Amino acid sequence: MHHYPFHIGDYIAHTHHLSLLENLAYRLLLDQYYLTEKPLPDAPIISRLIGMREQVAEVDAVLQEFFVQTDHGWVNKRAEKEIEFYHARLEAASRGGKASAESRAKSKLIERPLNGGLSGLEVDLSFASSNHNQNQNQNQEPINLKPADWLPPNWKTYIEHRKESLKPLTATAQTAAIEKLSRWRAEGKDIAAIITQSVENGWSGLFEVKQRVGQGKPSVAPPKPSCCVCKGVLKGFVETQSGKMCGTCWDKR
Repeated sequence: MHHYPFHIGDYIAHTHHLSLLENLAYRLLLDQYYLTEKPLPDAPIISRLIGMREQVAEVDAVLQEFFVQTDHGWVNKRAEKEIEFYHARLEAASRGGKASAESRAKSKLIERPLNGGLSGLEVDLSFASSNHNQNQNQNQEPINLKPADWLPPNWKTYIEHRKESLKPLTATAQTAAIEKLSRWRAEGKDIAAIITQSVENGWSGLFEVKQRVGQGKPSVAPPKPSCCVCKGVLKGFVETQSGKMCGTCWDKR
């Protein structure tokens, strides 16, 4: 043991008659006893071990009063009970820890392919029970994901990004995201770039890639009108057959 309970009131009540050296010897003997959890040797030997080789008489007096001599050495009944109680708590905590670990292992979220296609969806094994079968038709939304072999490799990166953002994809959200990507893919859009855009910008949703991206969500900056002659940005202009012309160019005609 590297720590033990010390009841000050009990200690003072039983040791008020001890001298300072005897008191010191008792405390050091208790420290040695709890540290090794073994009976103590006779006074000449234990005195050297606790750094009181010149106080053998005081150490022996404490052994005689507060310890019991056995074939294996000097033992302290109070310390033996504390040591026994300490190990009983350790054993109980160990059993509880193993039971908790087994329980967590049974309900651990795992990754596995669904419907022969998309993998990466978290499935809670604790629902694989009769209660789940009863509640599925009432409260649980059935998982019914379509195969998505066409998804780019960074789709898994997007799933991990959602987990790290503490916004993991539910079955419904994942289905909606795949359908959206499928629609964009049919339109000829680069869905890998769309996914990369969301991951790099820390977005939860998926958005079409724009020419310019603002802070927080995609946006497109409208082009600024320019002079048809000098190409400068127009603040005021005159409509001509060639297009809009700034005042400076108009004056130089």
